[in-house]
Amino acid sequence: MKPGKPTGLRIIAGEWRGRRLVAPEGDATRPTADRTREALFSMLLSRIGSFEGLFVADLFAGSGALGLEALSRGAERALFVEQDAGALRALRANIASLRAQQRCDVRAGSVLSLARTDNAPDLVLMDPPYGTGAGAVALDRMDRLGWIESAAWISIETARDEDLAVKGFAADTVRDIGKSRLHLLRKEF
Repeated sequence: MKPGKPTGLRIIAGEWRGRRLVAPEGDATRPTADRTREALFSMLLSRIGSFEGLFVADLFAGSGALGLEALSRGAERALFVEQDAGALRALRANIASLRAQQRCDVRAGSVLSLARTDNAPDLVLMDPPYGTGAGAVALDRMDRLGWIESAAWISIETARDEDLAVKGFAADTVRDIGKSRLHLLRKEF
């Protein structure tokens, strides 16, 4: 089975800068464009200061471009959650090509199937299917199951015309880039 199709998708910065990634075959997933990913990581860097040592969760992971970008920039480890078989093949191929297996935990299944945790990530990156509201539903569930701590940053990508509201979370910033809208969220107190 083929892991995916070669694309212009690449790591933007850090240890693996310029390395190409494969995208899943078919139209079931839509990788975050390089331009959008670059803007997202610039926004995050200005808020976080450094990715060094972070635990990152890449949910609705697809090719894994978001989590792998964070690892390239110094994150210690990443959890990837994806349910599409083609996307999982591409994700695993990308992790293998970067020799990042020791820093990655890949879970095959729905984000909504995650169980309670005592080990919450520092940064949650979500790129759910546009127009489904899946990001808001996942964030609400993850919060109830201990996945979101008070200091965590959450990024959810939606279509440009989508609004996002999750009880208990406030938007730090919302930015439109091309056809996408990036929402950076924090827990409210």
